[in-house]
Amino acid sequence: MKTLFLSLVGMFGRRILGIIKQLGEAALMFVETIWCMFTTPPRREIILAQMKEIGIKSLPVVLLTGIFTGMVLAVQSYYQLHKISMDTSIGILVGLSMTNELGPVLTGLMVAGRVGASMAAELGTMKVTEQIDALKSLASNPIKYLVVPRFLACVLLVPMLTVYSIFVGIVGGYLIGVKFMGINGTFFMKNMLDYTDNFDLANGIIKSFFFAIIVALTGCYKGFSATEGAEGVGKATTQAVVVACISILISDFFLSIILF
Repeated sequence: MKTLFLSLVGMFGRRILGIIKQLGEAALMFVETIWCMFTTPPRREIILAQMKEIGIKSLPVVLLTGIFTGMVLAVQSYYQLHKISMDTSIGILVGLSMTNELGPVLTGLMVAGRVGASMAAELGTMKVTEQIDALKSLASNPIKYLVVPRFLACVLLVPMLTVYSIFVGIVGGYLIGVKFMGINGTFFMKNMLDYTDNFDLANGIIKSFFFAIIVALTGCYKGFSATEGAEGVGKATTQAVVVACISILISDFFLSIILF
């Protein structure tokens, strides 16, 4: 019994130390990325290519997620608010929910699933095929050429994707609420604008900025940490998505406390 207990304590301790080691390595990568970004920024063509990959190719899935989320919000709100004759308050719920919470969080999760996995797989493949080691042997900094463009593209475009998601979510809620549920369109818009202001939109954009850092840093770090050939790349890709999604949800909780 004592041996089993000591074994469990040892396993738990090694796990904790492993997590602390990974957090430290990720923090060092973040600091080096910021340093390279301001001292030796990559060429504009490289950044634009990453912006196309991360921003434009993520736009369809973000728009679809946003509009259907707004539509579901309107339907669910209608069935609850109709019981107490407050149908016109649907605009308030849709506006506040999309700007403060669902727009930034769902956009962050969608980008983590599509872009974070892509980063980890691409960089992981370069790591196990020793292309990153080749860059180092040529006295080139892999952080500058591989991490900084992806980081910049994420930080610049995820907030923009969030704004699109919020906009189409509100449009979806309006269409369902006004066109299908028969709510007065003027009251829908007036109530939403009375209770949803620029401060709520700013909160959503600030959250999306932090989510972009999480997605870029997690994807790049897991890619750089990949080992054991194709199997290791698969594990790194899965871990990048899981860790990024969990980190987004945890950070959303703390950001909500700070911002409100």
